[in-house]
Amino acid sequence: MRVRSGVMAAAVGMIAAVTAPAVAPGVAGAETAETAESSTVLRVAVTQNIDSLNPFIAIFASSTELMRLMYEFVTLPSAEDQSPIGGLAESWETSDDDLTWTFTIRDDVQWSDQEPVTADDVAFTYNLMLEDEAARTANGNFVSSFESVVAEDEDTLVITTRTPQATMLALDIPIVPEHIWSEVDDIASFTNDTMPVVGSGPFILTEYRAEQFIRMEANPDYFRGPAQIDELQFLFYRNSDAAVQALRTGEVDLVNRLTPAQVDALRDVEGIAVNEAQGRRFYELATNPGAATRDGTPIGDGHPALEDVRVRQAINQAIDRDVLVDRVLGGYGEPGAGYIPPVFEDYHWTPSDEQRWDFDLDAANELLDEAGYPMGDDGVRVDGDDRPLSFRLYGRSDRAFDTQAGEFVRNWLGEIGIEVDLQIMAGTRLNELTGDGVYDLAFSGWAVNPDPDYVLGIQTCGQRPGADGTGGTTDAFFCDEEFDELYAAQLAEFDPEARRQLVADMQELFYEQSSSMTLFYENALEAYRSDRFASFQVQPDPGGVIREQNGYWGYYGAQPADGAAGGGEGGVSTGMVLAGIGAVVVLGGGAAVLIARRRRATADDRE
Repeated sequence: MRVRSGVMAAAVGMIAAVTAPAVAPGVAGAETAETAESSTVLRVAVTQNIDSLNPFIAIFASSTELMRLMYEFVTLPSAEDQSPIGGLAESWETSDDDLTWTFTIRDDVQWSDQEPVTADDVAFTYNLMLEDEAARTANGNFVSSFESVVAEDEDTLVITTRTPQATMLALDIPIVPEHIWSEVDDIASFTNDTMPVVGSGPFILTEYRAEQFIRMEANPDYFRGPAQIDELQFLFYRNSDAAVQALRTGEVDLVNRLTPAQVDALRDVEGIAVNEAQGRRFYELATNPGAATRDGTPIGDGHPALEDVRVRQAINQAIDRDVLVDRVLGGYGEPGAGYIPPVFEDYHWTPSDEQRWDFDLDAANELLDEAGYPMGDDGVRVDGDDRPLSFRLYGRSDRAFDTQAGEFVRNWLGEIGIEVDLQIMAGTRLNELTGDGVYDLAFSGWAVNPDPDYVLGIQTCGQRPGADGTGGTTDAFFCDEEFDELYAAQLAEFDPEARRQLVADMQELFYEQSSSMTLFYENALEAYRSDRFASFQVQPDPGGVIREQNGYWGYYGAQPADGAAGGGEGGVSTGMVLAGIGAVVVLGGGAAVLIARRRRATADDRE
């Protein structure tokens, strides 16, 4: 029998850690030369902030990537082909009616505080989501049809669903330790920043300074065996140019989300290797089709003309996706249409020639004429109340694509009588405005999982915020009864071909409604110090990505180059954090308070 102990001691430790004074970054790096020489540190440049360390709240891509390193999942996508393999579960079976799932939990996994991981932890995690609305913020769609979750014993978990659920082997939910989280009174406000954070994944979070750095240590007791690196550091930079410069100077070892110009410039640099892969992200232009809460109460100040599907369709026709791929992506991508990227062949949908909104300014102008939006003397159309069709378009300041694509979109829409006020701002500000419905148009996008359920679910009516503005992860306040019915049908469909057709029908409907318009699917462009790391485990393999995987394989499978140990310091140096070639963002000392409110994700955000 696996015995738990020290729950009260853990709680006391949490309190002590919270009240302890913050340590300056330089102190973190004050390690002996012997330690530095004997350890291998992988330093990763990041430009996106962390929205939360709470796995029930976190939705940004940077945050969910961190969760995958900290916590094991019941199952997860394989590195080879992203098919589901066991994580905490070593086996599973389902009843004939597909309503009861029985998982056998491994008996050789422990939390980083040496407590055993049992079926009780899994049941606690899922039941917490069923009972607490805040705990459903990030991944609530995965438990929406759960009837009950019971740990029959330490090794056996039984889940009963009200209707068949095809995603039972794709539950993208980090499993948390019951002996820690059962002491949490308010999930919505819990920051989960007591170091080290107790987890079960391949790495343990040991230090975090908001928008400065994240420090993780390899879990020596990880059930698959310890990683080949001793430490993993994420260092925050203002933009990708600064991150690339840090790669060139050897201050970091791995950079992703490169621009075409950056990756081309790095191809022939000695000691640096480039990885190009078909990406799992789509980039979109989101509209405000009538922002509202879950009960239908209007919020925000979106232009009322965008509630007219004909206006949205005209915008869709006025965008030349081929030009965006050529001029903005430098050819490193594919024109967008369907909602699911082509890397997921089973679910990627392409409109027929009759359905496709081809670039046609004349047709877009004609559609707006027919819809009753006459052109004004100043070249700007007006609605029935003589209100000009003047739309705000928001983009992120830390992403060059937004500015470049924004200029093209502004010019194209100007050709059809729509005035565009392009506003480039900090990502946090953009999230606040769009989350409150205070926008007209915004660049956005998501990373997609092998199973499309999550990204489809964010377009359902139930993912709009509650009356108090919290909860839900809606993409653009889209709400359509037929779409919701199709979503429920695909979730319950176990026949692969039938489910593919339902997902295709959903994408067709979404494309026709044009509440969000897929612009392109960008390739993943990454670079790393090949003089320090020989290889990384990509996903899928071959031809896949290193970072932002559906799993932890890239970091867990990092292979140091011969003689590379000691190439990176065991600590985070003062010079790197405070100077960092003038690129690292430095805010006030101490961990930031992470607000547990719903945030609408943007193009650099959560899947």
